[in-house]
Amino acid sequence: MLIHERGVAATTLEEVKVAAGVSGSQLYHYFPDKNDLVQAVIDFQADSIVFHQREVLRGANGVEAWRKFVIAAAKRTKAKGGCPLGSLVGQLAESDPESRALIAAGFDQWAAAIGDGLRTLQAEGKLSSDIDPDDLATTLLAALEGGLVLSQALGSSRPFETAVDTLLALAIGR
Repeated sequence: MLIHERGVAATTLEEVKVAAGVSGSQLYHYFPDKNDLVQAVIDFQADSIVFHQREVLRGANGVEAWRKFVIAAAKRTKAKGGCPLGSLVGQLAESDPESRALIAAGFDQWAAAIGDGLRTLQAEGKLSSDIDPDDLATTLLAALEGGLVLSQALGSSRPFETAVDTLLALAIGR
C-alpha cells in the first residue's frame, strides 16, 4: 500500500519497516533489498487483482457483476493513485526490465481472467461468435487503464465508467 500511495522512488525500506511494524532483521530476511520488495509488491498486486476479478467473473451475471465491481472500486478510491499494477508501469517499465516483465505477466493474467469471463458469455450466446474473447479482454483492460488515468487526472470516476460502459455496450449490447 505504501508503494502504491507514495511511489517506488519515494518509499524507503525504513518506512516499510515502520508501517509493517517489523524489525529490520525481519524485513531484510524476506527482502534483502528494495528491488526484492518491489518484485514482491508487483506479484502481490497482480495476484490480488486477478484473484478478485476471477471470483467476480465466475459468479452469477459474470460480466455485469465484474462491471459493477470495477466501477465501485474506481468510485470508492475516486481513482486516486490509479491502478495498483498500472501505476507501477510508469515508475519501472523503462528502467527495470525485470519489473517490466513481472508487470507484463500480471497484465497477461488479468487479461486471461477477463477473457475467461467473456468466453462464458460467448458460450451463453450473449457475446457474438465473431468477437475474439482474448482480443476483447485486452481491449477492456486497455480501456480500464486508460479510463483510470483520465479519472485520476480529472478527479472523477466518470471517464472510467464511460470507457467501461461504452465498450461493453458495443461488445455485448449492454
